[in-house]
Amino acid sequence: MTMIGWLQIILFCAIIVALTKPLGGYMTAVFNGERTFLSPVLRPIEAGIYWFSGVEERREQHWLTYTVSMLLFHVGGFLIIYGVMRLQAVLPFNPAGQGAVAQDLSFNTAISFITNTNWQNYGGESTVSYLVQMLGLTHQNFLSAATGIALAVAMIRGFSRASMRTVGNFWVDVTRTTLYVLLPICIVYTLFLVWQGIPQTLGDYVEATTLEGAKQTIAVGPVASQVAIKMLGTNGGGFFNANAAHPFENPTALSNFVQMLSIFLIGAAMTNVFGRMVGNQRQGWAIFAVMGVLFIVGVAITYWAEANGTSIMHALALTGGNMEGKEVRFGIVASSLFAVVTTAASCGAVNAMHDSFTALGGMIPLINMQLGEVIIGGVGAGLYGMLLFVVLAIFVAGLMVGRTPEYVGKKIEAREVKMAMLAILVLPLMYLGWTAVGVVYPAAVASMANAGPHGFTEVLYAFTSATGNNGSAFAGLTGNTLFYNLTLASAMFVGRFFMIVPAMAIAGSLAAKKSIPPSAGTFPTTGGLFVGLVVGVILIIGGLTFFPALALGPIVEQLAMNAGNVF
Repeated sequence: MTMIGWLQIILFCAIIVALTKPLGGYMTAVFNGERTFLSPVLRPIEAGIYWFSGVEERREQHWLTYTVSMLLFHVGGFLIIYGVMRLQAVLPFNPAGQGAVAQDLSFNTAISFITNTNWQNYGGESTVSYLVQMLGLTHQNFLSAATGIALAVAMIRGFSRASMRTVGNFWVDVTRTTLYVLLPICIVYTLFLVWQGIPQTLGDYVEATTLEGAKQTIAVGPVASQVAIKMLGTNGGGFFNANAAHPFENPTALSNFVQMLSIFLIGAAMTNVFGRMVGNQRQGWAIFAVMGVLFIVGVAITYWAEANGTSIMHALALTGGNMEGKEVRFGIVASSLFAVVTTAASCGAVNAMHDSFTALGGMIPLINMQLGEVIIGGVGAGLYGMLLFVVLAIFVAGLMVGRTPEYVGKKIEAREVKMAMLAILVLPLMYLGWTAVGVVYPAAVASMANAGPHGFTEVLYAFTSATGNNGSAFAGLTGNTLFYNLTLASAMFVGRFFMIVPAMAIAGSLAAKKSIPPSAGTFPTTGGLFVGLVVGVILIIGGLTFFPALALGPIVEQLAMNAGNVF
């Protein structure tokens, strides 16, 4: 651990804090339908989209109608991705002549991208064409990200409105998010990435002759535009198999730093949107503080573990920390920070191989995902996931003082608590259940490249990543099999939509309630006590439902490594 390393981490955190309020103010204006500096250009386009699609802009929806609209929207996205992958061989923009993608892999990939997971059981440059990358994957990166943001805004309206039966219009929210937030940022972002050296072309793969005289095919394509939205939208799926460790996806230290910033940018700003829309920005900063505490602790542990290495490395005189699986151009600190950022958000992009981290260093990404990725989290998804924990924390506070719990003027009652627990508990049900099957079912065991605790961790990581809609992998596991394509797809589907529906039910229930002015007995929710309570509730629930299974892998492995045993 070095002072330069800590300065990088501090600079990253400072920039995120500085950008949270201005972007939050802009996004609040967009979601409220107010005029912005882009309105003169984009408002005619927005109105044209509503006219063409038959959407009544001012007609709002009940929470159930809003949710059904979202689900039908994703059915269309699934059919597009599945269709273009199966028909890839006969469609244009296929310079490498890629054939049709197998049915089970197409199914897995379609579910993966509509759920904002972007788990990839394939190598992008060797499996899919430019058309699939653009029409199927990049297109859905925008829409799945916009959906997460729209759902978070709908839930915020549940807290901010009183005696209303509607939470907004899904089609309007998705349109405005895509048109006013994602597209403008991505256009500028893409140009920056091209400047840094990322390809953006529809030309053929490049043939090169190596120094030994051998022929090498270098894959290129419309990379920069996909990288921009995969990071900003916390999607994470790489154009290339090596993802952000590939020099064509992440060529410089500057591109690496900006990509980490973009992963957190919108998720952090959503906390400010919450504060503004409920009429008290301090409420948003309190939630931001909860996220910040958990993030800083995770970064510190991961950086310490990777910078110190293991006793086996020390015995072999390998000093300077654990550089296995890391790019030299990024080093330990940038790799450790990226790993925590990408799993604190539901991004899943990687610039180092998490499988090569030390056991404790690899445990933090697992913890981040198993907590529901509420530490900033996916765009929108992180906020409504955090609000579920806030509901539970307020309920616990109410029990301790013996009065009906309240939050931002709304009574938190049995319905909201039940829905919050249902949404949270479905996550361990998926990844613990499928992991149990995966380590005993013969066809699944055959996919494991490692035995012992490390092999167990690889399986647990895969299902945790899928359920948490993260998409990163621990490697060492052959995922492109019928068993894993189907089971991981089911985990991704349940992890996304079985959490969304209860969250939207809470939004509808709260929107219909009256707003209650604060009184002398109201629990304050903007100070350190509230922040500590929410952090405690998150960790206690994690301790009861997630960590026992997690400890069977990384912690046992770390103890064995210290004893000199290698798995």
